Amino acid sequence: MNFWETKKLSEMTTEEWESLCDNCGKCCLHKLEDEDTGDIYFTSVVCNLIDLDTCRCTRYSERTQLIPECLDLKQHDFAEYNWLPATCAYRLLSDGEELPDWHPLLSGNPESVQDAGVSISSYAMKESEIDDLEDHIIEWLE
Repeated sequence: MNFWETKKLSEMTTEEWESLCDNCGKCCLHKLEDEDTGDIYFTSVVCNLIDLDTCRCTRYSERTQLIPECLDLKQHDFAEYNWLPATCAYRLLSDGEELPDWHPLLSGNPESVQDAGVSISSYAMKESEIDDLEDHIIEWLE
């Protein structure tokens, strides 16, 4: 059995936890919250620290110090991960779902995320390149 099939998220080692990230980059997209409804809207705008070719943070170990709004998921006790994209391994496992076939832990190929069209690399733009986040709200086709 694979560790993600036998352990809860809270029981995983740091290495196991980190390996769940498929490097799609979706969690690094800026989000807007409707103050009246609490609804979360994703934008196509990403943090300036992300490398759009790899969808990895260029300053990962210090990101929460450099960007105070950046969340370290492992450091928070979230009861639900439903605010994360539906393809996110943390959300899927939290909801009792299985990892998709394209996930690198199953495919053995880190490129499988881009091959499956899940990565943000084809459409995201850096926050330094835009003026108004509201102009870049996107809808997921999940």
